[in-house]
Amino acid sequence: MTGWYILSTITFLPLVGALFILVIRGDDDVARRNMRATALSVTVITFVLSLLAWNGFDTSKPGFQLEDQVTWLGGLMTYHMGVDGISMPFVLLTTAMMPLCIIASWGVDKRVKEYMIAFLVLETLMIGVFCALDLVLFYLFFEAGLIPMFLIIGIWGGARRVYASFKFFLFTLLGSVLMLLAIMAMYRHYRHC
Repeated sequence: MTGWYILSTITFLPLVGALFILVIRGDDDVARRNMRATALSVTVITFVLSLLAWNGFDTSKPGFQLEDQVTWLGGLMTYHMGVDGISMPFVLLTTAMMPLCIIASWGVDKRVKEYMIAFLVLETLMIGVFCALDLVLFYLFFEAGLIPMFLIIGIWGGARRVYASFKFFLFTLLGSVLMLLAIMAMYRHYRHC
């Protein structure tokens, strides 16, 4: 336990930023500028927090570190987050790339609120995938990450964006179904052991 749940803070801070953007009213230039500035600020703060987590990560120790663990749903599931020497660089890379993505898409003028919200939700879900130590939690983060990606491709993509978004959805759906079957098989196997 970290005492202040650094991984959970890094994971869910972009979601809080998305909720904040959701309550911004208007579609004029000032509102759009505030939405972009909020998204950029939240992603930069998330990156700074991930640098703090990296600073607190001991590369000489094997195993998971910075763990957050809470039992929920009446003991049926655990919310278990942590990082190891493989996932910590991915968290750092994700949080470093998101401010660049927001800056690169600064010129988007169509449905700016939805665009910024989709990117912040996507950041939460990507970080969740890299930090989840519970298999069901990992699956939920992974599957939920397909939704904002589908929307980003389908709404703000190029000329054949609808075709590309459905192709993306179908290919990832096939992989997701196979992963769900594997999770169910593992659960069934280990329940009988």
